[in-house]
Amino acid sequence: MRRETSHWYVVDHAWSWQHSPMKKRRSFESGHRRKFLLVIDESQEVDAALFYAASRISHSSGSIVMAYVVEPQQFQHWIKVREAQLEEETQTAKAMFRLARRKLNQAGFEDIPSEEVICEGVKSEELEKLIDEDEDIAILVLGAASEAEGPGPLVSSLAAGKAAGSFPIPITIVPGNLEFEEIIALA
Repeated sequence: MRRETSHWYVVDHAWSWQHSPMKKRRSFESGHRRKFLLVIDESQEVDAALFYAASRISHSSGSIVMAYVVEPQQFQHWIKVREAQLEEETQTAKAMFRLARRKLNQAGFEDIPSEEVICEGVKSEELEKLIDEDEDIAILVLGAASEAEGPGPLVSSLAAGKAAGSFPIPITIVPGNLEFEEIIALA
């Protein structure tokens, strides 16, 4: 299943699950499947989150939703620049999805079902929208950076920030410095 959404023109209103009633999670009801949401980007810690989610699914059930978020750049009001950026980012997203799928297959997770979603907007807001739109998304899995600067902006804003206590689903943070065998042993 492939979905592409567009939110380029939502500029003047901030969406938040805190101001909107969240849909009931249905991941274990008949006809539904538990989904692990992952952010796919160029960071090294993505692999830790990917393998953790795949290992959890192999021990229980579910599927992976791989989300790539195209964040608006400066000068987005120039149509040709915006179109070029969107095309380039879409190609990057597709390549990253293929790479993630290849890594799963090489690690023995070829039977793990996955979805690919390309969103446009602010990363944290787009993740919140995905969670609200898909009532089967039950867990957000993030890889934490192991650099001295901190765990990464998404982990800091969602899991450690003021939103942590009211986030609509559990967040699993996987240390980015773990080796494959350690991740598999923990999941």
